[in-house]
Amino acid sequence: MPDRPPEVQRGYPLARLTTIRAGGAAELFARPATVGELERLLAWAAAEGLQVGVVGSGSNLLIADAGVRGLVLKLDKELSKIELDGTRVNCGGGARLPAVSARAAQAGLEGLEFGVNIPGTVGGAVRMNANAYGGELARVLEWVDVVSASGTERRTPDRLGFSYRASGLGPGEVVARASFGLQRSEPGKVKATLADMRARRKAAQPSGIKTFGSTFKNPSDPRAEGLSAGQLLDAAGARGLRVGGASFSEKHANFIVNEGDATTADVIALMAEGRRLVGDRFGVALEPEVQTLGDVRWPWIGPVGAAVGGHRDPKR
Repeated sequence: MPDRPPEVQRGYPLARLTTIRAGGAAELFARPATVGELERLLAWAAAEGLQVGVVGSGSNLLIADAGVRGLVLKLDKELSKIELDGTRVNCGGGARLPAVSARAAQAGLEGLEFGVNIPGTVGGAVRMNANAYGGELARVLEWVDVVSASGTERRTPDRLGFSYRASGLGPGEVVARASFGLQRSEPGKVKATLADMRARRKAAQPSGIKTFGSTFKNPSDPRAEGLSAGQLLDAAGARGLRVGGASFSEKHANFIVNEGDATTADVIALMAEGRRLVGDRFGVALEPEVQTLGDVRWPWIGPVGAAVGGHRDPKR
């Protein structure tokens, strides 16, 4: 690729950008710092026929052991800034949502406190419609600037196709900026709410170790009888289960921990076993919440969408 932009690197190791610390390298990698740079890189990738992936905080991400073909981006500098505008918080898609929540609390703005417990970037939170502790992203999100190979488009929440843990954003679309509309409150009150939410998360979920967020989505299947994915895994005997260097956390069964040398293949195999245990015990087919980059394949899906391993996935 003789016309490769100078800021694009080859063979960048991606494991260091994920909280699980597993996976291979990006064929091509860049850190766009402005909307203009992002537009140029996406247009170049489209002209070269390259697939594009984005790494945010890497807190809910599995990278293929063989690496990732195409161009991988990590938003930087202006695209990770946080700015206050009255009761609005404007930020880059690469800004960490806990930092945005903390900045809002310092300014006495409420409505985004739940974001302190979503360990990802604003762009990743929008793409996954990430909500926590009763807070809803769409309730406070005013607009996002979505950049693609054809340019930048501003979209409101009603045009983002939000559903449970998902949005309608396409693979070649990147959230470059976002704006949240919040309410005035007492800074001490908002900070106290943040402290309480942090404490609740720390008490319930593993921290300070190599792990990502929730492994599986909470099922809507009535056979789950209202139990969360973590409760189902625990009841099925998955807590503490280990494959290679990966294990289900002893503290929360829906969290996978890298015990030191786990590969993505170890994590996938462990997820498959946990899913099998829940399927055999409850007849419920858990679906991954973790996102992937590269050729990561779920072993329970056959070539024509049939479930592999003894029970059929009712969602497919």
